[in-house]
Amino acid sequence: MRRFIAPRRTLLAVFLLALAACRGEVPQTPLCVCPPTEPPRTPQATPALRAEPASWEALPGWRADRPSQAWDAFLAGCPRLETLDPAWQTLCREAREQPREDAVLRRFLEQRLRPWRLVAVQPDGSARDTGLATGYYEPLIAASRTPDARHRTPILGPPADLVTVDLGEVAPVTKNLRLKGRLEGHRLVPYHSRAEIRALGERLPAPVLFWAADELDFFFLQIQGSGLLRLPDGATLRIGYADHNGHPYRSIGRLLIDSGELTLQEASAQGIRRWLERHPERRQEVLDANPAYVFFRELPADGPGPLGTLGVPLTPQRSLAVDPAHLPLGAPLYAAVSGTQPFARLMLAQDTGGAIQGPLRVDVYEGSGKEAGERAGRRRDEVALWLLWPADADPPAASR
Repeated sequence: MRRFIAPRRTLLAVFLLALAACRGEVPQTPLCVCPPTEPPRTPQATPALRAEPASWEALPGWRADRPSQAWDAFLAGCPRLETLDPAWQTLCREAREQPREDAVLRRFLEQRLRPWRLVAVQPDGSARDTGLATGYYEPLIAASRTPDARHRTPILGPPADLVTVDLGEVAPVTKNLRLKGRLEGHRLVPYHSRAEIRALGERLPAPVLFWAADELDFFFLQIQGSGLLRLPDGATLRIGYADHNGHPYRSIGRLLIDSGELTLQEASAQGIRRWLERHPERRQEVLDANPAYVFFRELPADGPGPLGTLGVPLTPQRSLAVDPAHLPLGAPLYAAVSGTQPFARLMLAQDTGGAIQGPLRVDVYEGSGKEAGERAGRRRDEVALWLLWPADADPPAASR
């Protein structure tokens, strides 16, 4: 019999301490969950988001953009938006009836929506109206359904002993927070890290879906969260995110920068890969420094493109991964990116990612294949964001 049951408030405090610096995501992408083996941390203040009213004339390149190219993605976000504010219900119904002509769609947006410039307010009160835009893509790698001398890296489905604890059932404040682990007797312990999963091999109770031909190809595919597989017979199929081991993502690029192996300018995806190929004796050590591990599921070969967190196909260079703690999924955003690969266009918040944290932090979905991968690997640009919200409603974090 139980001799003592801690009050719910006490349990909640323990959970919050254990999860400090972690932020839950919604299903279909990795959730940031700190391993219980790490000591509790004191919660740190994070930037807040402020939305300031703006005019359409303030959006650089607005008249040159082609909203018709983003309209399917815009409509895909409507079911989520309609649950956030009643104003979206009428707006989305009318949006579905619009002809796909840029001038008509631009006029519709100008009449029904209002742009709000997004500003990150730091804990010290200082404000910044630009953030960081990186890129991600859907890789294409060689793989096989059976192992052989060439295909030796397993692509795993979710293990049978992986346990997920939804902390939203404890208290509303822990909504969307989840623990990942495995049971040892009556204790929930951290799930195996990347290095431990590799060492366990066939002893891990996880199905092997495919075998990749190149360990580095598969490692970068895991970071992207989905990918295309080219089989030996020439057939192409898609795999998508199914689950993860609960460990936080750690950038091997940052590791190589901090150790003096690469400069910040050299630490693109291509630069990291070149370094790993030049130093095969250190490859495993560096890869294992990222303890996060993603498990996959096979998707229909003739299905739509990769699905984002919103559950809809991502649109190349129109879909964004955002931090849902600051920006609502499904929301239309106008993004003006400056840097080596500048653009300004209507985009949609349709995805999330373990490294995408903060009010002005976004990841641009670049598409599938080698060229998209090269764009994604090079993208590290400054971005200004405007949230587009119904003209007769206040958006999240509105400031007048």
